[in-house]
Amino acid sequence: MTASSHTPSHTTRAHSFNSAAAQYAANRPSYPTALLDTIEDLAGRPLAGARVADVGAGTGIATALLHARGADVIAVEPGDGMAVQFRRTLPDVPIVRGDGNHLPLATASLDFLTYAQSWHWTDPARSVPEALRVLRPGGALALWWNTGALDVPWLAEAAQRIDRYFGESIPANTKNVNARVVDPTGRLGLTRREVRWSRRVPVDTHLANIGSHSMFLVHGEEASTAFLAEERDHLMRVFPDGLVEEVYDVILLLATRA
Repeated sequence: MTASSHTPSHTTRAHSFNSAAAQYAANRPSYPTALLDTIEDLAGRPLAGARVADVGAGTGIATALLHARGADVIAVEPGDGMAVQFRRTLPDVPIVRGDGNHLPLATASLDFLTYAQSWHWTDPARSVPEALRVLRPGGALALWWNTGALDVPWLAEAAQRIDRYFGESIPANTKNVNARVVDPTGRLGLTRREVRWSRRVPVDTHLANIGSHSMFLVHGEEASTAFLAEERDHLMRVFPDGLVEEVYDVILLLATRA
């Protein structure tokens, strides 16, 4: 069985999350403490007390970690559904409407500008100059993505099933992220790090997590439900206790403003 060969537009995919904001908030993975440690090490300064904007904040998964770290953080989010869910989750953290191509932030006002799972929705020709505009001298731009660890056999097999069904795989979309893709102009001078971590969750949480990705959302409920039902059968054979060990490599790209 395969999904439709129709390829939804980049814009359609970017806005698809608003209809699944609650599912996204409840099932998407967070990020490890080691990631924030690495960001601080590369930036040469702590997040605590820093002025931070988290762009494409979504439901606030990364924003919450930055806030808990002691950062003075503001969220930037373009989507209605995501912004509503964000306010439910983090009512005390300010959120403004906007995106990386048009940041509603003052020039040279930030110590950190962060993008968790969201830079790929921007146009680097516009988002790179905007990032440099809003960062203070010495400020850091940090971009990161949770990617499935494809050296883990069950994850590699699951990615292959997704690829056969949809014509693309979730990990492949971000595993190939590199400095050239992120910043074709080479203006940023990005440093790359990877941080491995894992979480143990019920099979249904794992399925709801992958089902909240744009490729599932834009192909419609019928196609996604059919795939996820088959995938559940596969996973229950591999994990008969019903608990899945999701293993991630967080890809981090960081640059400091001269």
